[in-house]
Amino acid sequence: MSTSKRIVSFTSEELRAQTAAGTTGSDWARVRSQEPNMTDPDAPDCSELIRAETRRLRGRPRGNGRKTATSIRIDKDVLSAFRATGRGWQTRMNDALRAWLPAKPEPKRKRRSAKAG
Repeated sequence: MSTSKRIVSFTSEELRAQTAAGTTGSDWARVRSQEPNMTDPDAPDCSELIRAETRRLRGRPRGNGRKTATSIRIDKDVLSAFRATGRGWQTRMNDALRAWLPAKPEPKRKRRSAKAG
């Protein structure tokens, strides 16, 4: 199925003459007639709303204050195992650490030695 259109070529001089005469055959006049009237006094000015929305969406989303960014050293095999599980591996690592918390051993307390006096 082939749709054939008539292809016409013009020189730059011919195009200038058509533009001056207003007979270019382009659709710009139709396009311009369909543009919204931006001088309508009842039309709301949305530029501030657009700027506010753009400002709000830029960058990382704000955290909820429950998490802290940190740097930690982890064995390569452990890290690669978590990363191999796909997206959300950091959340799964956090969940694994959280599950470990109740099972953690009590910290050893240092005993004070009695000073010989």
